[in-house]
Amino acid sequence: MKILGILNITADSFSDGGKYLEPEAAVAQALALARDGADIIDIGAASSNPDAQAVPPEVEIARLAAVLPRLKGLSLSIDSFAPAVQAFALEQGADYLNDIHGFAEPALYPALAASDAKLIVMHSVQGQGPATREDVPPAEIFARVVTFFDRRLGALEAAGIARHRLILDPGMGFFLGSDPETSFTILRRLPELAAQFGLPLLVSVSRKSFLRRLIGRAAAESGAGSLAAELFAAAHGATYIRTHAPGALRDAFMVQAKLAPDGNAISPKSP
Repeated sequence: MKILGILNITADSFSDGGKYLEPEAAVAQALALARDGADIIDIGAASSNPDAQAVPPEVEIARLAAVLPRLKGLSLSIDSFAPAVQAFALEQGADYLNDIHGFAEPALYPALAASDAKLIVMHSVQGQGPATREDVPPAEIFARVVTFFDRRLGALEAAGIARHRLILDPGMGFFLGSDPETSFTILRRLPELAAQFGLPLLVSVSRKSFLRRLIGRAAAESGAGSLAAELFAAAHGATYIRTHAPGALRDAFMVQAKLAPDGNAISPKSP
């Protein structure tokens, strides 16, 4: 199990927009996430929530350039759907690229194929841009996710991108639709996704609105609900969890491991 700690270098992320926009604050938070147990720091320099303002690629790059040189020694993931930003991240030696559109731009495929970075191929019901409030019937969502991955994996592998470098993220929250049940449906069916594709799954439910609506909590108060969903995901096929609170997740894994009679409980940093 690998834990990705979320670092938003943004002005309007739904959970902590503006808090880490300044480079000093961003670097300090990255180091804190690592101390708390994050194996990978997932850095986003542009928000993708439905209410976010568009950020030009040059602004994303400037935000990243102010931080990345000071995080040498950490395993870094760059969260962006802009090809120019992804190309910059590859030049900087990013260990992972995380794309909410699952690498939709074929012009970047040669650079992706030539790199060693792992690619987090995410599904979203939006064809481009940030998340929207799209109405998707929950009964249709699993088939849509499977169809997307079938097509995108075929395109990436045909471009020479090794399958072992790919990690699948089915999306959560508004990336699956405005009805919370779409997210709960995908969470329940994670084992089917894992069996269908035989690739690692990443799940990112931290502070998402579909959980907040269920428990009636604001983003800052939704830690317990997020942790419950993260533990469920980890127990049902996810091998990467992306979270705002790596310390809580690490602690929960440690307690599970201690209590497991057969020693087979999920634990941080296991394969």
